[in-house]
Amino acid sequence: MVTERDFKDFMADVCTPVAVVTATEDGLPHGTTVGSLTSLSLRPPMVALALERRSRLLPKILRSQRFGVNLLGAEQADVARDFASSAGDRFERAAWHPDDGLPRLREAPGWLVCELDRQVPGGDHVLLLGRVARISGTRGAAPLVYGRRTFGTHSATAPTPTRSLADRITAFAH
Repeated sequence: MVTERDFKDFMADVCTPVAVVTATEDGLPHGTTVGSLTSLSLRPPMVALALERRSRLLPKILRSQRFGVNLLGAEQADVARDFASSAGDRFERAAWHPDDGLPRLREAPGWLVCELDRQVPGGDHVLLLGRVARISGTRGAAPLVYGRRTFGTHSATAPTPTRSLADRITAFAH
């Protein structure tokens, strides 16, 4: 039997991108931090993300049938923490502006506008499949990632030395 603790501990070792997903309802911005963003399809361009069934953002996305994805940069761990909290004043602390009718965080290096294609129930979460309508932002910024229960960023591994063909043949002969 897999316990919730065992599963959470295992998944803590999986690094995930960090994004703030947003929607607008009645002219007001809404958003939450997610670590479940992944590409789904190239033709058409689609992403998938998961929200808890009890998420306050979920019904807003389901009603509007669209959402924004603010991909966070390495220096935005504080933004990720703010939007992961239940505080109601998140957008008062964050610099943002409406973009295509959705709340866009000014400092986020990546931005997607998505049309909801479908929702798929999955345990205590709902998987949202979004068709990407527009992409913008800066390229090359260090991404914010979450792994081992802490924020960080991606870094390349040290290059492995390559052995010459002669060294490989010698090693194979032994």
